[in-house]
Amino acid sequence: MMSIRITALLLLWGAMLSAPASVRAEADASTDADADALALQQSVEQLRAAVGRWNVITRFLKADGSVQAEVPGSYEFKWVVQDRVLVGRSDIPELDAASGLLFYIRQSSSEIEMVSVAEDGKLWVMTGPLGGETRYSQKYEAADGSTAQLRFTRFNVEPDRFESKMEYSSDAGKTWVQGNHQLFTRVQ
Repeated sequence: MMSIRITALLLLWGAMLSAPASVRAEADASTDADADALALQQSVEQLRAAVGRWNVITRFLKADGSVQAEVPGSYEFKWVVQDRVLVGRSDIPELDAASGLLFYIRQSSSEIEMVSVAEDGKLWVMTGPLGGETRYSQKYEAADGSTAQLRFTRFNVEPDRFESKMEYSSDAGKTWVQGNHQLFTRVQ
């Protein structure tokens, strides 16, 4: 009985290997399409979950991970294009800081992206794959002249709260140092 099963499995495996390339490619494409659809749906859910007003506590961290400063603020997002584009605002009154935000899905390149611009006019673009919780900024010149990059990761996600951390790297992503930690709590 066992040898019949093994023979049947070997025949099935052989048939799959000898199937025309177009049949194998079609099966692979179907699997890729399913994965793409799932990633898109996860990103749409991220946008939907972000809609509303959030109180945010931001902890700015020293290089050793200890807290340098903790400030309250808020974020607010609303739809511009349903299930594709949010417009938002970030405020940290204690620092006299405000930013305009766009949070959107770019399906053509399988990315979810957030852009932010503040009073200084510097446009930060934070991009990640559809379905992912991590986004990377563009590379930029740091104060010491090195090339640096930021990484933002959302975690501990619940319906009315989540955490986010911003890390930076000045060695092409070999090491990352946490720069801040944020706790978002939904107000409405």
